[in-house]
Amino acid sequence: MHASPAFLIRIHRFGLWRAAVAALVVLALAAQLAWLAAPHDDTPGWLLTLLAAPCAVLLGAACTHLRRAPVELRWDTQRWYVASPVASGREPPPGNLTIALDLGSWMLLRFEPDGAGRATWLPVQRRGLPGQWHALRCAVYCARSASGHVAGPNSSASPESQE
Repeated sequence: MHASPAFLIRIHRFGLWRAAVAALVVLALAAQLAWLAAPHDDTPGWLLTLLAAPCAVLLGAACTHLRRAPVELRWDTQRWYVASPVASGREPPPGNLTIALDLGSWMLLRFEPDGAGRATWLPVQRRGLPGQWHALRCAVYCARSASGHVAGPNSSASPESQE
């Protein structure tokens, strides 16, 4: 099997992601308002407000996911790297990239840095990447790290079982 060639891709279009998050926020808000508008004969008003407060906080938190900063995703034939295009000159930590969801022209990828660090979720869509989309999909499904780890949907299996 041939190794996937090195490449760098800038992910900056998140239209489908924003639409999906906005739809979920609107639906959740509508459900919350319908629940609050329903008659609650035996429940005091202060308790309804107390129950609605955590939902409002969660909706606010969901709204923060509407805005995404551009990121650069790099494969150097050995490891994956994710960095902000405006980051300082230091090298970002390497890590593993796995596919959480693949809908053909849209993918949700998860980057886990080696060692300490939080996982980063990357919503990637074909729109805005027409010339690089095929190379990205090939690398995501076929890239092998130096340890032989396949960065694909079955990445939890051992490398020996994937050969």
